[in-house]
Amino acid sequence: MKSLLNNIKSRFSIKDVTEQRSNLVFIDVARESAVPLITYLRDYEGMTHLVLLTAADWIEENEFQLTYLLNNPEQKFDIGVRVRISREKATMETAHHLWEQVATYQRELKEMFGIDFPGSPGVDKPFILEGWDDLPPYRRDFDTKKYSEDTYFPRPGRESNDPAEYMKKKMYPNEK
Repeated sequence: MKSLLNNIKSRFSIKDVTEQRSNLVFIDVARESAVPLITYLRDYEGMTHLVLLTAADWIEENEFQLTYLLNNPEQKFDIGVRVRISREKATMETAHHLWEQVATYQRELKEMFGIDFPGSPGVDKPFILEGWDDLPPYRRDFDTKKYSEDTYFPRPGRESNDPAEYMKKKMYPNEK
């Protein structure tokens, strides 16, 4: 793993490397280095399997973090390539040319976070939320409670309980 990391550091502008386990490393890179690094890892370092592409919303920093998790099945280790992009007009270079399934992940991230991947097949087609015209629901500024209250009518006989108080009453019914 060390020789692999040394190879990567000599070729790419790496911001940070975090070894989470002996077989799992996360590499933070600049936006423009992400797809070239992923391509290099696939073509030259045996990271032939894309496990997933996911996003996290760092609303306090006005950024999204994309994580491409790659696996080397022969040597049995994973590398996560993480890249931060702005939440404002969030776009990222597509990687669908590397693995076909990337297009599906990118389509989901476009719909659920509003992150665009120009040139990715089907990225603008409805995927899960057909007819959705609200803020993307995985963004942290999406108000789930308000959406639920505005969209669904309250059912009679339903009551809301504070979970801590409710469990206390259930577990200790004789205490006041």
